[in-house]
Amino acid sequence: MADITHTTQANRARNADEHPVRRFFRATEIDTRLLGMVGALVIIWLGFQFLTSGLFLTPRNLWNLTVQTSSVAVMATGMVLIIVTRNIDLSVGSVLGFCGMIMGVLQAKILPQYLGLEHPAIWIVTLCCGVLVGAAIGALHGSIIAFLNVPAFIVTLGGLLVWRGATWFVTSGQTVAPMNTTFRLMGGGTEGSIGATASWVVGVLACLAIVGAILNSRKQRKRFGFPLRPVWAEYFLSVLGCALVLGAVSVANHYYWPANIARRYAEANAIAWPDGGLQIPHGIAIPVLMAIAVGIVMTFIATRLRFGRYVFAIGGNPEAADLAGIKTRWVTVKIFMLMGVLCAIAAAISTARLNAATNAQGELDELYTIAAAVIGGTSLAGGVGTIAGAMIGALVMQSLQSGMVLLGIDSPFQRIVVGVVLVVAVWLDTVYRARAK
Repeated sequence: MADITHTTQANRARNADEHPVRRFFRATEIDTRLLGMVGALVIIWLGFQFLTSGLFLTPRNLWNLTVQTSSVAVMATGMVLIIVTRNIDLSVGSVLGFCGMIMGVLQAKILPQYLGLEHPAIWIVTLCCGVLVGAAIGALHGSIIAFLNVPAFIVTLGGLLVWRGATWFVTSGQTVAPMNTTFRLMGGGTEGSIGATASWVVGVLACLAIVGAILNSRKQRKRFGFPLRPVWAEYFLSVLGCALVLGAVSVANHYYWPANIARRYAEANAIAWPDGGLQIPHGIAIPVLMAIAVGIVMTFIATRLRFGRYVFAIGGNPEAADLAGIKTRWVTVKIFMLMGVLCAIAAAISTARLNAATNAQGELDELYTIAAAVIGGTSLAGGVGTIAGAMIGALVMQSLQSGMVLLGIDSPFQRIVVGVVLVVAVWLDTVYRARAK
């Protein structure tokens, strides 16, 4: 007992001498690396806000920014697990394009012949078929890598070429359009958003989930005897999380339908047109909700399931993981299958947003997906990475692209900027790992 009392007093004395900022981060357990990324995102936003004379941080641009980020963010969550295991997937853009073309042909040419035009089951069958195709492609890649011992770089580089060519052969290079009306909702737009009321409901539910997660974490810490965060830190994290969620909902609800669409809606529903116009909020876009749902599921898989622990164990030390009894080959196959499924979901979002399936769909998405994961803190050396970081990295990449478009910068220079950012991100990761050692 005396030893415990002495240790407690020593810890209190050490905490009292600790720098306030360091003590704050230790108490709240905020990931400083993730916070640094958020800080970089804020700087990018403020910089473009100044350079575009106030056009960047508007509800319209921020709403469009989140919609444009959704497909890459979905794929980036899977890329984290692949890079963590010291692999790479260069084929995600081509797989997205192939799955998108398959889904486009199904709903525009094949299914209407059997189910009729605009049948309510068309979008469900289409999405399920796309996911199965993506999973099969991922399983093929993973099996070649795991059981034939071909490096992932070579397999997925071949996949990049094969599936891009296969996309052309599906329709001999023709664009397929239009998409099913219900399917198009996954692309966002005026109809592909949930409105103000539903958005506030989602926001309140998210706040309750944040508070519930923090309370459950404290309960589990008590149960297993782990150190507890100070009560003020729990309150701070709860208030911060709820403020961010409600702020995002408020921004989404301040982006209103275009006047012409609102006028047609008013005429169709016999609504009197007011003098100042009819302001109908978009609310949260459906593809954004899909990306958030994928992020939550992938975080659960990576941090709460045995499969996720196996993934990080393999990335930390493949030989030790194999000796520990982990079936590393099957884990590799499952990771690439999961990546294929995520590519299919991203293809559904992209195809719905374009309202067409094209041969150029998904080009260079492999670059943006890998860059998002690396910028988000996933180490190319393996063993380190977070799903939330990858999604923020995707938002950083899209913010750079969106800002440069608003400034009228040509596409070739945009690619130069993306390439430079990727190299700098890897260099910073190398520096961070060297200092950590």
